[in-house]
Amino acid sequence: MRLSDLLQTIQPVRITGSTSMEITGVNIDSRLIGTGHLFMAMRGTQTDGHAYIPAAIDKGAVAVLCEELPEELKAGITYIGKVATTFYGDPTSKMELIGVTGTNGKTTVATLLYNTFRYFGYKVGLVSTVCNYIDDLPVPTEHTTPDPITLNRLLGEMADSGCKYAFMEVSSHSIAQAHQRSDVCRRYFH
Repeated sequence: MRLSDLLQTIQPVRITGSTSMEITGVNIDSRLIGTGHLFMAMRGTQTDGHAYIPAAIDKGAVAVLCEELPEELKAGITYIGKVATTFYGDPTSKMELIGVTGTNGKTTVATLLYNTFRYFGYKVGLVSTVCNYIDDLPVPTEHTTPDPITLNRLLGEMADSGCKYAFMEVSSHSIAQAHQRSDVCRRYFH
């Protein structure tokens, strides 16, 4: 996908560099960056992705999403605003996303909703700390709370497979990162 296409639906504060290059992948983990990727330098609860911009560029990133521009801009690299949702086809515009919050019972409630909707014939997805599902296909989870890239990729696969609803556990960790998830979590049931 061309970077300029990714940028059509967002309003970046600033773009430094060309937007005509082809983006072959999007990732938030600099260790997983490949040639032609867009690296998303996000501030998390444990680390600041901005510290990994040089490593991502060394691994082949051609564009970097960042909240603050680095003091030294590398020639040939484009620096821009958020794009994960667009890269994965804006999945939440194609289905209803229901987040389940609370101190206890998030897994149970999200799983009950997922199973109930499947029982009534709906094609649905589940984002859970135990296992993710795209309808009846299990997708093992690696982290309690998926990062924005993983979450958008999973939701994109759900939308592409025809899921009309997705049920998601929303932990306090993901709520703490609400600024990163605001384009994904549109509705919460408490």
